Amino acid sequence: MNETEQRVLDAIDMEGLVALLCELIAIPSLDGSDAEVAVQQHVAAWMRQSGFEVDVWDLDFDTLQRHPDCSWEVERARGLGVAGTIGDERGGRSLIFNGHTDVVPAGDLANWRFPPFAGTVADGRVYGRGSVDMKGGLCCALFAAKALHDAGVRLKGRLIVESVIGEEDGGIGTLAAVLRGYRADGAVIIEPTELRVAPAQAGALNFRLTIPGLAAHGCVREEGVSAIEKFYPVYAALIELERERNSRARDPLYARYALPYAICVGTLRAGTWASSVAESLVCEGRYGLAVGEDIAAARQQLEQAVARAAQADAWLSQHPPIVEWWGGRFEPAGIAVDHPIATSVAGAFASTTGAAATLEGMTYGADMRLLVNTGQTPTVMFGPGDVRVAHRPDEFVPLADLATVTRTLALAALRFCGYD
Repeated sequence: MNETEQRVLDAIDMEGLVALLCELIAIPSLDGSDAEVAVQQHVAAWMRQSGFEVDVWDLDFDTLQRHPDCSWEVERARGLGVAGTIGDERGGRSLIFNGHTDVVPAGDLANWRFPPFAGTVADGRVYGRGSVDMKGGLCCALFAAKALHDAGVRLKGRLIVESVIGEEDGGIGTLAAVLRGYRADGAVIIEPTELRVAPAQAGALNFRLTIPGLAAHGCVREEGVSAIEKFYPVYAALIELERERNSRARDPLYARYALPYAICVGTLRAGTWASSVAESLVCEGRYGLAVGEDIAAARQQLEQAVARAAQADAWLSQHPPIVEWWGGRFEPAGIAVDHPIATSVAGAFASTTGAAATLEGMTYGADMRLLVNTGQTPTVMFGPGDVRVAHRPDEFVPLADLATVTRTLALAALRFCGYD
């Protein structure tokens, strides 16, 4: 590293980063809540105090809903977009750092060792809902940009830090930023990637299956048709479809995973009374998509698998299940592994850690596809922590990862945007 790069790294304020992260965790910014607005206001105020040029705007949900790439699951009365910029256009490349502030519910508080909305530092980690998914990553981006500003570096290209809402239920915040005009020569989404550089993001669709049955009194259950029992062959067909799809769609970026494009049934509701045969069953699930896969064809595969299972059953062949596609839609996305944004982040990681970066695809849906597919902004994901501890009790992000990611992002911005 040269003198300028070292000066920027020396300007990183890790104590301030952890303090801001704990402040953000303490705001329970659940999707659709008033706190989802409050946390954006907090980030915007911090940006102003730190020398960013700040843009704050109200999301126009009516217009956004008409866009073909819009998907959401949670109703909102109000939403804010926030973007902070340093640098200007002086011949260098522009760069976006993107992070979301919305979080999922904490669930049963009895399962938490530390309070979910308090930001607790312990065991070399920061605990709390949103610590890893992904307020920790957002804070890395904010303090990497702040270090550039505090070190007096003049970037030749613009660095934009986007703080967005609605990622968990479809990405309406990032879509709003794209439509406001925020596009760049490259972008990094600071989702938890275990410090891997991810030039690919698998996709996911939400599906709903309704299985019909025939109600009867439980004492003569053979006179009815249990929708629960009729779900068995349909579920078996989904598992077989999952096996087939993953066996034929092998990508070296997903070599670590046996099921990179998983099919998961997450909810199941059936029946109305304990002593009545269940007259219907409704399940909802997640349908994994491979990078580059045609979405219409993928949907057809699931619909045909359900139809084949129904045709093999005397009852279901006459009373076919209903397949619906609803809610969040996370299309897959990817860029070339040797794109300048991928090599810049990988090179910065190597300079920071002394170890070669690992390039790997992420199996979860994220806002990458909106930046790449809608905004035509080449994007990688790179961030602190492991997605496996997200959406569960005692979510955490390692302090060491926060430091590594902040240093990597600062160097990547210097090298990608250029500076005087």
